[in-house]
Amino acid sequence: MLGNYSSATEFYLLGFPGSEDLHHNLFATFCFFYLVTLMGNMVIITVVCVDRRLQSPMYFFLVHLSVLEILVTTIVVPVMLWGLLLPGMQTISLTGCVVQLFLYFAVGTTEFTFLGAMAVDRYVAVCDPLRYNIIMTSRICNSVVIVSWVFGFLFQIWPVYATFQLTYCKSNVVNNFFCDRGQLFKLSCNDTIFTEFILFLMAIFVLFGSLIPTIVSYTYIISTILKIPSASGRRKAFSTCASHFTCVVIGYGSCLFLYVKPKQTQVAEYNRVVSLMVSVVTPFLNPFIFTLCNDKVIQVLRDGMKHCCQLFRH
Repeated sequence: MLGNYSSATEFYLLGFPGSEDLHHNLFATFCFFYLVTLMGNMVIITVVCVDRRLQSPMYFFLVHLSVLEILVTTIVVPVMLWGLLLPGMQTISLTGCVVQLFLYFAVGTTEFTFLGAMAVDRYVAVCDPLRYNIIMTSRICNSVVIVSWVFGFLFQIWPVYATFQLTYCKSNVVNNFFCDRGQLFKLSCNDTIFTEFILFLMAIFVLFGSLIPTIVSYTYIISTILKIPSASGRRKAFSTCASHFTCVVIGYGSCLFLYVKPKQTQVAEYNRVVSLMVSVVTPFLNPFIFTLCNDKVIQVLRDGMKHCCQLFRH
């Protein structure tokens, strides 16, 4: 416990409760998830950059989404893995906590902006294919990328600043495996109701600001696909959107449960589970979603494997 008028200069991450054996099992599991996430997203980035068949706006955005997935899991998972190996609670400095929280939310905000942009891209591809190359020019795509990255990082400056303007005098033990804002609010001796409400409105703006164009785009996409007379045509049209749609459902679903609520200080166990979904499970699943649900990527990977096998034979 801290004195009534002192504020924490470092925090202790409580991590996961349980025995040392459980921690070792969790370490092995999350380490596996992390390595597969890195390799899967790196494969996507490499394949898109190398193969000319994937030189289109959709895959251009996918490369940036894969970079974001690598970043969001790298911001959290290495710290979590190190904590699982330590015998006690893990220490993180106030500066380290600020940096981790800022990067975590900035990357997350940027990712949702990209998901909204990718939905609009799929709308143009399916509903107005003849003008797709005219609308989705390289200039437009580069502008979308720059705006998404800049917006994501600038948008999170004030929320993180406001969070660490609070005085943390109740305790310096964070009941999570990373610097979770909801748990930080529980440690503050200030009245956080107004700050939490503003952050709630900002979360609403980010999530629904990108979700609304996604819903509108997919409403038109589904309507257009249903009008295609042949089953093979419908399947081909849907296959170009299936991976993005699945990613949207998982990404928005977990984040709506975690961040869009007026009260940030909910039950720690619930917060820990949903945080794992956002920072570990979703980045782990996305490479599989964007390969297994996309016929063109599957074909490119098959051709790449065949080419590698031919090289080894010679």
